[in-house]
Amino acid sequence: MRIESDIKLGFKDVLIRPKRSTLKSRSEVELVRTYRFHNSGRTWTGVPVVAANMDTVGTFEMARALAEHQMLTAIHKHYTVEEWAAFIAENDASIFNYIMVSTGTSKADFEKLGQLLKQHPEFQFVCIDVANGYAEAFVDFVRRVRESYPDITIMAGNVVTGEMVEELILVGADIIKVGIGPGSVCTTRVKTGVGYPQLSAVIECADAAHGMGGQIVSDGGCSCAGDVAKAFGGGADFVMIGGMFAGHDESGGDLIERDGKQYKQFYGMSSATAMQRHAGGVAEYRASEGKAVSVPYRGPVDATVKDILGGVRSACTYVGARQLKELTKRMTFIRVQEQENQVFGKE
Repeated sequence: MRIESDIKLGFKDVLIRPKRSTLKSRSEVELVRTYRFHNSGRTWTGVPVVAANMDTVGTFEMARALAEHQMLTAIHKHYTVEEWAAFIAENDASIFNYIMVSTGTSKADFEKLGQLLKQHPEFQFVCIDVANGYAEAFVDFVRRVRESYPDITIMAGNVVTGEMVEELILVGADIIKVGIGPGSVCTTRVKTGVGYPQLSAVIECADAAHGMGGQIVSDGGCSCAGDVAKAFGGGADFVMIGGMFAGHDESGGDLIERDGKQYKQFYGMSSATAMQRHAGGVAEYRASEGKAVSVPYRGPVDATVKDILGGVRSACTYVGARQLKELTKRMTFIRVQEQENQVFGKE
């Protein structure tokens, strides 16, 4: 047994310290970034915000909407090969720049991934997603995908420590998903006691990845545009969003009317609701590590996208970052005092 006594911080534990700036307007801030990926060798240009690979968020409809803003969608793994074919046929080839094919790590998942990549060699990204990225079987699966598809860009996780980031990059991943437990519908920390405050995870994992030429995506814990800015400021190359993209026309989940108001269903992919829908229920040997909630219906996602991107631009102006890639270099975080933290709410 070992206890680490270093202070670890979540997004709600800090604020961004403003600095002198020569920027006259938020419109001067450039959010588009270009990355060259270490293992695939590919180059990608766009706004590095990603809709999460949840079936209530990572939908085909969301992908179409976010592509208009040059943003990515990790499309959930439960669409069939036939549904994928219909989606591809209905859209311009440019959509391939902004979509990720999500997969689990089972034999059936690998076979389905192979079908999709064979039918649509234009795919650029694969998102290999499990709750526990520390399992040896997961590492082996990432290695197998890299060996089978050497020029595909692989996002893989989730992990929260630098040594695991390094291992995943060494076996073939390009972008490492960072985050265990911070999501609004994730109950891993409650059910298992496992987790890591998200901002500290981002800072430490970004340092490890960048030292090896890789990238990270901060996955979970963003409840407002300011959290997205903090994630980028902490060193995240991409930020993955779930709850903020829930409840829209383009989101999945049933539309519910209650007391004259409309809501949409939103749930974690390890929740009993998700497992009942996709696996026939929760297996006897495990516990649900997610929950289902009803979020207010919010109409088209376009307004939320503009709010997020506008907030990040504003954060850049407060610290004088003319480009998003400069934000982390100009970032100083201030720890929030305990009484203030109670107002903002803990992560």
